Amino acid sequence: MFKLTLKKFALLCSFAVLASCNPPSNDQIPASSNLPAKTITWKMVTAWPPNFPIFQEGAEQLAKDIGIMSRGRLKVQVYAGGELVPPLQVFDAVSQNTVQMGHAAAHYWAGKVPAAQFMSAMPFGMTAKGMNAWLYLGGGLELWRELYKPFNLIPFPAGNTGVQMGGWFNKKIETVDDLKGLKMRLPGLGAKVLAKAGVTPILLAGGEIYTALERGTIDATEWAAPFHDKRFGLHRVAKYYYYPGWHEPGTVLELIINRQAWADLPEDLQKIIEVAARSINQWIYAEF
Repeated sequence: MFKLTLKKFALLCSFAVLASCNPPSNDQIPASSNLPAKTITWKMVTAWPPNFPIFQEGAEQLAKDIGIMSRGRLKVQVYAGGELVPPLQVFDAVSQNTVQMGHAAAHYWAGKVPAAQFMSAMPFGMTAKGMNAWLYLGGGLELWRELYKPFNLIPFPAGNTGVQMGGWFNKKIETVDDLKGLKMRLPGLGAKVLAKAGVTPILLAGGEIYTALERGTIDATEWAAPFHDKRFGLHRVAKYYYYPGWHEPGTVLELIINRQAWADLPEDLQKIIEVAARSINQWIYAEF
């Protein structure tokens, strides 16, 4: 009788141990959990046209990931370029805390922060692999954050196009002299290189390129890759397409966050944003 009772006791103990190993499901987590009930709502503005694949799609996926990982504690509402602020005013909107987040590319802000261009792409410079290595492990991100600190911004790498195309031209380019006098939509340090060759660089948001090329406001343009260029219909308004994009061999996209808004977040939500930005950085690059 004693042996049987001992066996039953041992069996009950085993069940108790196994039960303790099974983590509770979400609906079993007690209301007294340490997670605060407060829901934070942020706005993110982008430099991309509405419904634009990869770029705007990536920004929206980033917001969705943050919502899922935070279990709804941080909700991010995404606005495409022009829906809340113009595409090329993302930097100012986030800097002034009009909105908390932005998604764009650092070379758009060359007029305000000339050195920001190095955080986007360097002519004949590093590919996506090199840029990621430098930013994450080589001190580049620390320099970038120091650069943006006077503007109350914290940047994160949040996408990469890889090597871009050289651009669309309305005339054949066979020598350097053929570039002289061309008005070309081109941002960043690549624009400075072509300016030395006689090109007049013009900065335009993506959604303005087709009309400018069609009306002759510009003679040439670069954007990103064949997938996007076809989506814009650039092949219908320019005859010549060149490769490779030496001017942008690994263009980094950025997530920028207002410094005060960031400081107001609890540490775990800050980490969620950091991890979500790393994830979308890889996703956008893989899509390209």
